[in-house]
Amino acid sequence: MPNRPTVSIRFSAAEIAARVDEMAADLAVKLAPDTLVVSVLKGSFVFAADLIRALSRAGADWSMDFLTLSSYGSGTETTGHVKVVRDIVDDVRDRDVLLVDDILESGFTLSFAKKLLEERGARRVSICTLLDKPEKRRTTLQADFVGFEAGDEFLVGYGLDWAHRFRGLPYIGVVEKTA
Repeated sequence: MPNRPTVSIRFSAAEIAARVDEMAADLAVKLAPDTLVVSVLKGSFVFAADLIRALSRAGADWSMDFLTLSSYGSGTETTGHVKVVRDIVDDVRDRDVLLVDDILESGFTLSFAKKLLEERGARRVSICTLLDKPEKRRTTLQADFVGFEAGDEFLVGYGLDWAHRFRGLPYIGVVEKTA
């Protein structure tokens, strides 16, 4: 493949697996037994799949639904405008919801999703992200559960993509700048 960028490992597959298990154990004791997991697609699908299995091992047999949102268009910077591409099916009224996403950067997408679920009557909406980039935040939103904090680096793998590529890497890597 011409001009394929170099990707260096930032968080290994083993580090991610261990952290997902730790997060699931924490979530299982802190959230209600009827919590609905809502995975924000596309980026969170790998993390959400591993998290739901880890939750099951931790004794939390929670139902799951999916929400596809878009705020990036075809670029790598958020437009700030979020739209629902695919909505959830489950009713969130009077339920605790765990909103799962791969990364919290600007906060626009997850703020939109949290407000949407609260407006639909969710009892409580908690946010769980694999990665948090607090210096990129453009809202006041904070995640309730975070896997790893990351700096201002372009990350791919484990569901995170660059132009729809690299999602299948078993680790999270940094795209190295090429000359």
